[in-house]
Amino acid sequence: MTDEASVDYFGRHAPALLRFKTSQSLRARRAMFDEFLRLTGARPGQRVVDVGVTPDTSLADSNAFVRFWPTKQTLTVTSIEDASNLESVFPGVTFVRTSGVTLPFEDGAFDVAHSSAVLEHVGDTEHQRTFVHEVCRVAKVVFLTTPNRWFPLELHTFLPLVHWLPQDRHQQVLRTVGLRFWAETDNLNLLSAQTLRELFPPEASISVHRHRLLGLTSNLVAAGATGG
Repeated sequence: MTDEASVDYFGRHAPALLRFKTSQSLRARRAMFDEFLRLTGARPGQRVVDVGVTPDTSLADSNAFVRFWPTKQTLTVTSIEDASNLESVFPGVTFVRTSGVTLPFEDGAFDVAHSSAVLEHVGDTEHQRTFVHEVCRVAKVVFLTTPNRWFPLELHTFLPLVHWLPQDRHQQVLRTVGLRFWAETDNLNLLSAQTLRELFPPEASISVHRHRLLGLTSNLVAAGATGG
C-alpha cells in the first residue's frame, strides 16, 4: 500500500465534505465506543489491542478509540504504517508495527481486540478472512467495524450509489473518474452484513449489529467471544 504522503486516505481532495464527514464521524465514533463497552463488557485495566491505527493526528476523529480508552498503559495499538508517534501523543500506549498479514502476538494475548474501519482495506475476501481470524486468535472478545456496502454514500470516494454496482463495474467507474487508488480491491473491498459474518471462524460467537446515520445503516459492527 502506498504511503500516506502520496495517498489521500481521508478525502482531503474535498475539504467541505471532509469537514462534514469528520464532524459526523467523531459523533459516530463516540457512540461506537459506547457500543464497544456495552457489547464487549470491556473494563478499564483490561488488556486491549486496537488493530489498525493511523499516524494522523490532525483530524478530530483519527484514533478516536485510543483517545477514549481510559487506561492507556493497558492499550497496545498496531498499524502497517509507522504510528510510533502515538506513544508520545497518548503516553502509556504501546505501538507495535505489523506486516498486515499476521499479528505478532501469542494466542489470547489480549482480553479484547478492537478494529475500526480497517477490514475494508485489507484486500480480497481471503485476505479479509485471514485478518479476522488473526484478530480472533489474539483476543478473547472482538469488536470490528466496517462501512456498510448498502449505505447510499461511499465515504472514501464521496460518490453515491455507484458502489452498489458489481465490484468490477464499480472499480471501472472509479478508474474513469480518476480514483484509481480506490479502484483496487487491495485498498477498498466493501462488505454487507452477510459477507462480514461469513469471515469469522465457526467457533466464534459473533453477532452483527447495525449503526445508523440518518436512519440508514452506515456501519456494521461484529462483536462477540472468539471461542479461543
